[in-house]
Amino acid sequence: MSELILTMDGIDPLDLLGENNSKLKQIKEKFPELNIVSRGNTLRVSGEKKMTQDFKSTIESLLRVLKEQKILTPHAVDDILQGSYPMASKLPVTDGGNAIVFNKDGFPIKARTVNQKKLVEASERSDIVFAVGPAGTGKTYTAVALAVKALKSKLVKKIILTRPAVEAGESLGFLPGDLKEKIDPYLRPLYDALDDMIPADKLAAFMTNRTIEVAPLAYMRGRTLDNAFIILDEAQNTTTPQLKMFLTRLGPSAKIIVTGDLTQIDLPYSQQSGLKRAIQLLEGVEGIEEVVLTEEDVVRHRLVREIIKRYQRSDEAYRLKKEAEREAQKTPQYRNERIDENKPEN
Repeated sequence: MSELILTMDGIDPLDLLGENNSKLKQIKEKFPELNIVSRGNTLRVSGEKKMTQDFKSTIESLLRVLKEQKILTPHAVDDILQGSYPMASKLPVTDGGNAIVFNKDGFPIKARTVNQKKLVEASERSDIVFAVGPAGTGKTYTAVALAVKALKSKLVKKIILTRPAVEAGESLGFLPGDLKEKIDPYLRPLYDALDDMIPADKLAAFMTNRTIEVAPLAYMRGRTLDNAFIILDEAQNTTTPQLKMFLTRLGPSAKIIVTGDLTQIDLPYSQQSGLKRAIQLLEGVEGIEEVVLTEEDVVRHRLVREIIKRYQRSDEAYRLKKEAEREAQKTPQYRNERIDENKPEN
């Protein structure tokens, strides 16, 4: 039998344990063999020694995340208890990184995983960065944070956010309203990121005087984009001519981040993704970098990571099957069988 007393110094116990001990109940469900009592800013736990040590390590992880992020959501608690929250395993490596920028509530926005930190570092080194990875890995959010930082630091005079207006596997039909109302649904994720980082009144002013511009990709043609931080989101849905057009808009004092998920291409099957082609063509060009994020960088609900893994396994199995079929078609036996199938019956 072992007993530990843990002190929650420097934090409000309510932030860790939740209203009405809601988050403490999550923790107790993970450690049903232990006797856990909360009083003030202390936790008293008793039980088998190994279990109490595991409990101590879990509480320390929760406290570290809370101190780094200034908030601890029930989803984050669940992920940490399951051992699948990125910061729980990567904090010793990244230590959260320095704040990229502070959101409108004053909380720091930081690189939360190793590859997000690589994206931040690549943006500092290079003028064009391709950030490729599955949904939920923070590609767009990190890119917008870097753009807001550059604007606040007066490194650029404006931010330009763009994405192709491609329907994601469903027909939206005729959209009513003026031009802005028609294209806003496609650009909503970019607005969401901005809303989190800039107070509403200041964001409205920036949008009005075009310090921050959000527009569909087609509106970039013919422009020279200088003294700007430009983000092309959902680039997997660009064609090769579109992405070539966009990249050649780059002015001498501008930066570009291109984000995309090559597993979620919504183009017609007859069209190749411009993002995939660009990465292949521009590999090794000085001043252009690629950062690949994986399911390990997912910072949404832990189930998103599991969904991505299952789809990746399915896609890989399908690819191997198709490769095996193509190899089989090259063999003389396969060709002879096909000839026999086409022979007329007597």
